[in-house]
Amino acid sequence: MDLTIRPRRLRGNDNIRRLCRETRMSPDSLIYPIFVDETLRGKRPIESLAGQYHYGLDCVTQAAQECLDHGVGRCILFGLPERKDALGSSAWDEHGVVQEAIRAIKAAYPDFYVITDVCMCEYTDHGHCGALCGHEVDNDATLELLAKTALSHARAGADMVAPSDMMDGRVAAIRAALDDGGYTGVPILSYSAKYASAFYGPFRAAAGSAPAFGDRRGYQMDPHNRKEARKECALDVEEGADILMVKPAMPYLDVLRECADAFDLPMCAYQVSGEYAMIKAAAAAGLIDEHRVMCESAVSIFRAGADMLITYYAKELADAMGKGEIG
Repeated sequence: MDLTIRPRRLRGNDNIRRLCRETRMSPDSLIYPIFVDETLRGKRPIESLAGQYHYGLDCVTQAAQECLDHGVGRCILFGLPERKDALGSSAWDEHGVVQEAIRAIKAAYPDFYVITDVCMCEYTDHGHCGALCGHEVDNDATLELLAKTALSHARAGADMVAPSDMMDGRVAAIRAALDDGGYTGVPILSYSAKYASAFYGPFRAAAGSAPAFGDRRGYQMDPHNRKEARKECALDVEEGADILMVKPAMPYLDVLRECADAFDLPMCAYQVSGEYAMIKAAAAAGLIDEHRVMCESAVSIFRAGADMLITYYAKELADAMGKGEIG
């Protein structure tokens, strides 16, 4: 071996390791999920997501303040409505739970960036992501409902909308509704490659969004498929998406890498509830170092091509970045 070539020279201490990092991250790339419950006053722990909370409208600004205290300036809102029906009509109510949460946060922190999840599953009494025709989701009938919901979020002051339903044509429908309503500057973060994953369980418990019958494999992607993700992303690009997403994150790093290479738009990943819960459970059992695994898992997602990350660990990751441990 030619000992003049020594890669270890660039690993000798923390200063040089940080200097030579290939993957750069900052708190600006983190998005924190916030759950707002219309029936709640104050906040309560989420049983399925250790360390996370449901917030009432009276204290949702506390969630934003906690983010800002850690240097995280962006959130994505999920609403738990008081009332559900077959169409999920409270989703586009001008005084619905998400709409009022947006107004509260923006009144207190005008520069805090609010993204809203646009889907019907939390608002329908059957738990599926749109209007039903028999036991199947009616794709085209659902597009109008999604467009109305996104427009109501924009009217309330949302900075960005994020459709997560996986209906065909939803990006185009939402883009048209926003533009016609005068909200041409509101971007769309599309859940472009959202897989029918078993990793969503803790979220569905937290959001009260589990389907009452059947499953979502008829509209979410088959975990066996990789090339199909590129097709879904290409369709969203054509329809006017501004940012693309792969969800879940770590089980689909290959998909994330391929889509990041294939498309010029910013790429988001969602480290979903099951990923978070597994780290928490393993740490609670004394099997892993939670902090190091949290950091390493986030680095892997950015290394695979993510430009931004939705994660329940956003605040802790921002602290780690501030200390130079990652990023």
